[in-house]
Amino acid sequence: MHSSAVFLIEFGAIILGLGLLGRLAGRLKFSPIPLYLLAGLAFGEGGLLPLGASEEFVAIGAEIGVILLLLMLGLEYTATDLVTNLKTQYPAGLVDAAFNALPGAVAALLLGWGPVAAVVLAGVTWISSSGVIAKVLGDLGRLGNRETPVVLSILVLEDLAMAVYLPIVTALLAGVGLAAGSVTLAVALGVAGLVLFLALRYGRLISRFVSSDDPEKLLLVVLGLTLLVAGVAQQLQVSAAVGAFLVGIALSGEVAEGAHNLLSPLRDLFAAVFFVFFGLHTDPASIPPVLLPALALAVVTAATKIATGYWAARRAGISVKGRWRAGGTLVARGEFSIVIAGLAVSAGIEPSLGPLATAYVLILVVLGPLTARYTEPVATRLSALRRRPPAGPEAAAPEAAAAGGAGGAGAPPREELLDLDPVGDGSSGRLP
Repeated sequence: MHSSAVFLIEFGAIILGLGLLGRLAGRLKFSPIPLYLLAGLAFGEGGLLPLGASEEFVAIGAEIGVILLLLMLGLEYTATDLVTNLKTQYPAGLVDAAFNALPGAVAALLLGWGPVAAVVLAGVTWISSSGVIAKVLGDLGRLGNRETPVVLSILVLEDLAMAVYLPIVTALLAGVGLAAGSVTLAVALGVAGLVLFLALRYGRLISRFVSSDDPEKLLLVVLGLTLLVAGVAQQLQVSAAVGAFLVGIALSGEVAEGAHNLLSPLRDLFAAVFFVFFGLHTDPASIPPVLLPALALAVVTAATKIATGYWAARRAGISVKGRWRAGGTLVARGEFSIVIAGLAVSAGIEPSLGPLATAYVLILVVLGPLTARYTEPVATRLSALRRRPPAGPEAAAPEAAAAGGAGGAGAPPREELLDLDPVGDGSSGRLP
């Protein structure tokens, strides 16, 4: 009875604190994710007041949070949209891997950690956080923007790549032979392919099976099916997030809309628990010794992620403002990076890899919502400063002549004529 009371007190305090932090972030017009993470850091291992009784429940809630975030992303798009995006955006996935995995591998080799640690750290710096980015897109109201399908395509390609990468890393860390590693990889690819095939071929039948006019039954069936598929996928060495995303893809029409409305409050609750859980399991004392290399790596890979998003959005014909928004949105790292680093720590590959990965992710998971919000305004302002003509009488005559030659006094510059996204909301891009 006593332990039950302590659990209720701890978990109730966590939920209440999250609500107050979310309210504060709302008043400041800021994403609450960094506040959730810092709260977890303050009350986790080595923090001000470590929590114990509710730790196991919070861990399960964090897993459910990631699953629901990816399910809700999947509900936004149909299977046809997914296949189209994958066919058109796979070059962006290759650029993403090259730009963002290489810095991690190089850093590990420069630190003298060896080739296996280099493969691990390459994965840590490569994979963006689907959970954080999904939350940020919702907070900023960008789910309907033109650049958002590009962002989601890159995230899906990364998540699907994890079905290949994780078995390879597991085999390397365990030191198993080529045959055993190949079997694990084949199973992972087979499961991911099977789920995607079912979503494409039998999506309508699945929607009919799930459909119900009773909100209670619809909620139970959708949530149960999602957790079941995610659990089976994870058991077979495939990401639970990929399974949840594909369940969302399989549902369409009124079922998807109804499930979205019913699950939104649950997603917000468990997603907040996920971010707190991440901070709870980080010892603040392990961060200072690796802070400088983690900060340097974070700066480099933040720039490479922005470049990746910009290139991919430009290739898709998105306006300049949308390109910067896409790049800034992709910066955050999170759940997959921690999973990859945890595998290496458990295998005892390199003692400093865990703290470095933790510090790196904490930096970017706090920086990510900021770059998502401010990359485009900052880039737009810097671009305007570069285009501003020099002051003084020497510049007045050429400026007036240029204005007259372009169509008379007061004619707008060419950039304004071409930019069809003047408000920067992503609703329209440049002419093809």
